[in-house]
Amino acid sequence: MTERNYTLLCDFYELTMGNGYLLNGKKDRICYFDVFFRRVPDNGGYAIAAGLEQVIEYVKDLHFDASDIEFLRSKKIFSEEFLAYLKDFRFTGDIWAIPEGTPIFPHEPILTVRARAAEAQLVETFILLSINHQSLIATKSSRIVRAAKGRPVSEFGSRRAQGADGAVLGARAAYIAGAAGTACALSDKIYGVPAGGTMAHSWVQMFDSEYEAFDTYCKTYPKAAILLVDTYNVLKEGVPDAIKAFDNNFGKDRRDVNLGIRIDSGDIAYLSRRAREMLDEAGYPHCKIIASNSLDEYTIRDLLNQGACIDAFGVGERLITSESEPIFGGVYKLAAIEDERGRIIPKIKISENTSKITNPDFKTVYRLFDRKTGKALADQICLYNEEIDDTKPLEIFDPDYTWKRKTLSDFKAVRLMKQIFRDGELVYDLPSINEIKDYCAEQMKTLWDEVTRFENPHDYYVDLSEKLWNIKKDLLDNNGKQKKGN
Repeated sequence: MTERNYTLLCDFYELTMGNGYLLNGKKDRICYFDVFFRRVPDNGGYAIAAGLEQVIEYVKDLHFDASDIEFLRSKKIFSEEFLAYLKDFRFTGDIWAIPEGTPIFPHEPILTVRARAAEAQLVETFILLSINHQSLIATKSSRIVRAAKGRPVSEFGSRRAQGADGAVLGARAAYIAGAAGTACALSDKIYGVPAGGTMAHSWVQMFDSEYEAFDTYCKTYPKAAILLVDTYNVLKEGVPDAIKAFDNNFGKDRRDVNLGIRIDSGDIAYLSRRAREMLDEAGYPHCKIIASNSLDEYTIRDLLNQGACIDAFGVGERLITSESEPIFGGVYKLAAIEDERGRIIPKIKISENTSKITNPDFKTVYRLFDRKTGKALADQICLYNEEIDDTKPLEIFDPDYTWKRKTLSDFKAVRLMKQIFRDGELVYDLPSINEIKDYCAEQMKTLWDEVTRFENPHDYYVDLSEKLWNIKKDLLDNNGKQKKGN
């Protein structure tokens, strides 16, 4: 994978708008844009934030090289003044974001950009593609990992991913949300996602017999031998040949060797039960059984409900592509601008589709935790300079019934959004991938089971503060325009 300058990985209208802003004296107008999503994939109760590290790498390297400028000049629609401006272009604004690995909910800002108009507009596409892709895969991975009920899940999907970045970054996102590792060697090299794997059916077919293939593999890898037993017949040949190879190379008392078999086809529930019986009878109760083949959270749940004897899962295409719903749906919307005196002017997008009405102004998000249980009770979206007094009871709206309120008491308010860039300089200490993974696991424990269930999950409370709600209501009442004198 070669190094690339991703500055032109943007929608063309971001460049035409930038040119227009410059020609009309608005390129330096300070704007606030929010990234948020409207609906959880798979009708789930939560999503997982991911992709921030790649946004940081992009923003740090944001520049136009000579070939980029010549390409834009060749389009014959950009002014020379704009092309000259791009020669020294860099991001000089501010960014706040919810850290990777955090459970997130619809309509709350995941990331906020405050920057000059031309800068804020240009970064839209890459920010969205990074946050949308990795949050999608992390969310799917979290669902699959929960279905496995503590059994390791490995990401096996590189060959079915949408391109090289889809494979490498998809493995990263899956690991953050709980996957044990990946089959993708490059993701291990670049991001430290543990890569592993043993054999394909072609290894077995390469030898004159299945037993010879297994015996050779055991001799080649004497510390760990995971044998693929479904090339011909799992119960008549595969498992017996695996047992014979184990006997010949290790013996029943060698508990220091990681032994296992993998089943990749057929009735996995039945085959795994019978294989477990055969392995136990042969003296290998410590031999693990791994299942793969078009698995997702529902098939894994069904297999376990049917009594399948499976110790670990390899999940490919349905994880790396989030096949059941392959779009996250995050958007990038203007929330405010600053006037010449630096005052924040809230902006709102109004639609007949109420779910597309945006929340205006410069905002932050608080998560409210029960002090006794540590569970997350609700999120509140506030104006950025608001502080929540968690020593007093707080009323929030029920998300299903806007007329119905819920009173919270004995809670702790935690501000979720962290400043990432200040005046174009990175001010955030990037955590390691294992720190993100551990943080995600801890945050998942704060969610109630009602929020994490697959079918009809409880709608988690996401409320607007009274100050923010009044600003939004005034804008709605005045068709998006501020009242005179504000």
